[in-house]
Amino acid sequence: MTDVFVHPTAIVAEGALLSPGVKIGPYSTVGPEVVLGENVELVSHAVVDGRTTIGRDTKIYPFASVGNPPQDLKYGGELSRLEVGERCTIRESVTINPGTEGGGMVTRIGNDCLLMACAHVAHDCQVGNNVVLANYVGLAGHTIIGDHVGFGGLCGVRQFVRIGSYAFIGAHSMVDADVIPYGMAVGNRAKLSGLNLVGLKRRGFERDAIHVLRGAYRKVFFGEGTLRSRVDAAATAFADDPLVQDVVSFMRDGRDRAFCLPRSAEDDV
Repeated sequence: MTDVFVHPTAIVAEGALLSPGVKIGPYSTVGPEVVLGENVELVSHAVVDGRTTIGRDTKIYPFASVGNPPQDLKYGGELSRLEVGERCTIRESVTINPGTEGGGMVTRIGNDCLLMACAHVAHDCQVGNNVVLANYVGLAGHTIIGDHVGFGGLCGVRQFVRIGSYAFIGAHSMVDADVIPYGMAVGNRAKLSGLNLVGLKRRGFERDAIHVLRGAYRKVFFGEGTLRSRVDAAATAFADDPLVQDVVSFMRDGRDRAFCLPRSAEDDV
């Protein structure tokens, strides 16, 4: 355990694997099946337990509970896992649970994610890279979150919901249906309010690409015919555009699922 620092008040169970550069602060506890990557830091009073792997350069703040058993009455003690990526920031009182037999046995969080204070990631969630969960965001079990998704504070996401890459969920929203990639949703229950234009510009998307995406958005949600037929029409009309095809593929993969829709388009589905 070269260059590992463990505070005298911390408890590290026998069997835990601590990589070089790990720092475990006061009153933290680490379970026997935990693997901490290089330069992981537990600031103080943090708990990491279960079959949990934490990627390098991740920092976990006080009173976070990472890897304790799922809050699922169907959980029967199966040896499920939690995988947290590299360079993540897990702030105070965050809770993250491992998977269950009914959901693939693993919860995953990607690289470069920020989980602000009191956020919750439930069992079997699959969270992409560069995701930001603001304070008190709660992801119910089995949710799938794409890369570069942002959440405002106090959001809830229902179990099994998918949120596509580069989407944004406004503060105080309750999301109970899938949100398309590049979309912006807000409200209780959440409705689409257009595209995540600010986020796309900040991420360096070209103006022309955003313009084409807006045209496809209008065709899919405000065109003639059923939602399915409009998706098929957009797939043909924008066959060479990768952003539009991302949206089309996402919606085709969820043909039997509910989607967040613009309020004015709901009657056209």
